[in-house]
Amino acid sequence: MMQKVDIAVVGATTLVGEAILDLLAARKFPAARVYALEAETDGEQDVDFGSKTLDVELLADFDFSAVQIVLFAAGEDVAASYVPKALEAGCIVIDDSACFRFEDDVPLVVAEVNPKAIAAARQRCIIANPGSTVSQMLAVLKPLHDAATLARINVVTYQSVSGSGREGVSELASQTARLLNARPVETGVYPRQIAFNLLPQIGAFQENGYTWEEMKMVLETRKVMGLPDLPVNPTAVRVPVFFGHALALHVELVRKLTAAEATALLKDVAGVVLLDERVDGGYATPVTEAVNADSVYVSRIREDISHASGLDLWVVADNVRKGAALNAVQIAERVVRDYQQDWLSGN
Repeated sequence: MMQKVDIAVVGATTLVGEAILDLLAARKFPAARVYALEAETDGEQDVDFGSKTLDVELLADFDFSAVQIVLFAAGEDVAASYVPKALEAGCIVIDDSACFRFEDDVPLVVAEVNPKAIAAARQRCIIANPGSTVSQMLAVLKPLHDAATLARINVVTYQSVSGSGREGVSELASQTARLLNARPVETGVYPRQIAFNLLPQIGAFQENGYTWEEMKMVLETRKVMGLPDLPVNPTAVRVPVFFGHALALHVELVRKLTAAEATALLKDVAGVVLLDERVDGGYATPVTEAVNADSVYVSRIREDISHASGLDLWVVADNVRKGAALNAVQIAERVVRDYQQDWLSGN
């Protein structure tokens, strides 16, 4: 039986932080004590943890020596300031931000794709969680790569406003209400109106014309897959959907896979659900399948009519719950199960 550990969630009132706490309770994570932390709190906030509630404590006052594992669900600034403090106290850190993703001695892990990479965290005791789009994409592509070897990925992402946090959700809701009442919209989170609109920009533009979100997808995909030269061509679009990211995936393989072969490969993959019927509505969508689900849904599997060994797929998942929170929790579960004796005996 696994020994129980003490755990802290930083950013406990964020969308991802709340989902992490819900999953820790639902999956019966072996936690003795759970602490909910925020960089700013009035001292009267609380968050749900299963059938219980936890008081939200001020991050600056927390003694990290009280826990063995810390899950960071806050932004890069918070991670940059407080991850070193957690490490100094002897904690294992699982960080959802992009703060440490591209550092050579920090493993970037998708639980279903490269769990063995967790062992590389021995050096610094940090494990990074990739972006939600990369997590859901690679959960589907890894089995195809193992069978036929990826040659190129071309992907368009349709990313919901919850990818921008609670502020993005609020802005879409506010703009929608104002437009339905014939009132002018106000923008803040996004540079253009998001309600009833599509924005072909997520993150700042880079010198090559791609946005930072798109370049993160390139770099993260290569690192997780261990393929530093893999061609990846992404276009990231923000869409007026509250929760759930969707991907239009076009992949080229070294060896041809038929649609039937790809379907058979994906049918029994843990965390992946096929919903691919060639009838009206016979496909997954963010709203009808993905929201609050712990699976990645795959639809529209077909052979690319423009490439001899190409495949096209439609992939959706809850970006908050599946893409971010569940992956972090699954990593924590593996740390406790596989590395408890080596890493968690110090606190």
